[in-house]
Amino acid sequence: MTTNAIPTEAQKYLSTRGGDYDLSFETVVLKGLAADGGLFLPHEVPSADDWQSWKDLSYADLALKIFSLYISPSEIPTEDLKGIIDRSYSTFRADEITPLVHLQDDNLFLLELFHGPSYSFKDCALQFLGNLFEYLLVRKNRGKQTKDKHHLTVVGATSGDTGSAAIYGLRGKKDVTVTILHPKGRISPIQEVQMTTCTEANVHNLAVTGTFDDCQDIVKALFGDADANEHLKLGAVNSINFSRILAQIVFYYYSYFQLAKKSSSFNVGDKVRFVTPTGNFGNILAGYFAHKMGLPVDKLVVATNENDILHRFWTTGRYEKHPAEDKQSGKPDACKETLSPAMDILVSSNFERLLWFLSKEHALANGADSQSSKKQASEDIVSWYQSLKSSGGFGPIHQDMLTNGRQIFESDRVSNAETSATIKSCYQETKYVLDPHTAVGITASHRSLSRTGAPTHHISLSTAHPAKFSDAVATALKDEAGFDFDAQVLPDELKALLQKETRVTQVENSWEAVREIIKAQVQKELKAEENA
Repeated sequence: MTTNAIPTEAQKYLSTRGGDYDLSFETVVLKGLAADGGLFLPHEVPSADDWQSWKDLSYADLALKIFSLYISPSEIPTEDLKGIIDRSYSTFRADEITPLVHLQDDNLFLLELFHGPSYSFKDCALQFLGNLFEYLLVRKNRGKQTKDKHHLTVVGATSGDTGSAAIYGLRGKKDVTVTILHPKGRISPIQEVQMTTCTEANVHNLAVTGTFDDCQDIVKALFGDADANEHLKLGAVNSINFSRILAQIVFYYYSYFQLAKKSSSFNVGDKVRFVTPTGNFGNILAGYFAHKMGLPVDKLVVATNENDILHRFWTTGRYEKHPAEDKQSGKPDACKETLSPAMDILVSSNFERLLWFLSKEHALANGADSQSSKKQASEDIVSWYQSLKSSGGFGPIHQDMLTNGRQIFESDRVSNAETSATIKSCYQETKYVLDPHTAVGITASHRSLSRTGAPTHHISLSTAHPAKFSDAVATALKDEAGFDFDAQVLPDELKALLQKETRVTQVENSWEAVREIIKAQVQKELKAEENA
């Protein structure tokens, strides 16, 4: 066993900001966000010493191997965990769950992550989280009267895909109310109807006048509000919930093993580059966990759109909401509306987790012991995020931290025009239709391929079905002879949603107003349950 490996029975969790320590996996899942505002992490990232022996496992069996390193069987017995996993991935349309396809060039492969019920990569995590919530709540409430039950109030913010995936994962689940906030008029029509046509009594949608960041701020305010916590048992489905990160580790390993089977020039043990379009940093953070567990990763390439806080960080070491030129003009832009709206984010929530690791490793390299290094990392996080809140940014971080991060991370920024051009060129060359987020990743992949001296295999993550972003795709391909979006791209299942009635509540950008709406929704559900 390597020095990073720890017995599964000992796996506990902490907050990045130091206020919570030695928490169980169940507590972390049901709380979602730490009481001190931090994000949960395992005390240590376990090493997967026998990972090469996993190469022929099915997706579900691979998930069981990985999850078992993070979840003690004393918390969830192995057979129960296997049952949760099997239920979660039985809903996918593809037998492989996340198929890997050869796209362009000798070394560029595309990982299709959109074969779940909501046609988004987020199904890979939220189908699991929905079943996990239900399992934990049913167990917690066994033998209790309605008034004594633990009724979880799940609140999430979405820039498009998280909301529909959360709803598809939680609709009809026992002892759970789910309320999703989305920015009014800033998500695609398909994404909106995927959420608002859901009629289950435990599902609610709020259209907020504002941006995704406003929605996310409202959710964070609710978690930090004493009144909300007194009346509601809040839970999170955004990628702030660690189980989201955990579930996404699986497809990094699975795609690696698929690549070894599909490419004669790639063998298990070789290094690969993953290119991930990302806004909130959750998807690519799962790749970082896979790397720390032992997967041979050459680089994790962060692909951003014009909302490029992550690219600017890797370029400068400064983490700032607005570029320097915007601040100097005295007119910093709000979050830009782009062709890839799920990435239209000013602050990437999960980046806090990576910064914690970079600070911890820096402290260890400078002689701190394990406990002291974690304490130092939490102190750095608190200081940095106080600065982010008060002045809109922080940094540059210590050069050694930045250098360490650059050992595994690269980044790129892709404009709207480049996104559209890539959708068009890919279709012309291969007849494959990319969604705009995936096109951001493919654009960055081509640049990465040109940077690597020796041939390096690239896996670019395709995060959503192109049908969810009809305007961007149809505009990019409008001049292509014979192209018909409805006939070639739009599945019948999504066509049908456009004809259904919707149910949504409009709300101003006020967390207090949202709190009162949610309290009323939960009270109504609990009363209906008592009278049933």
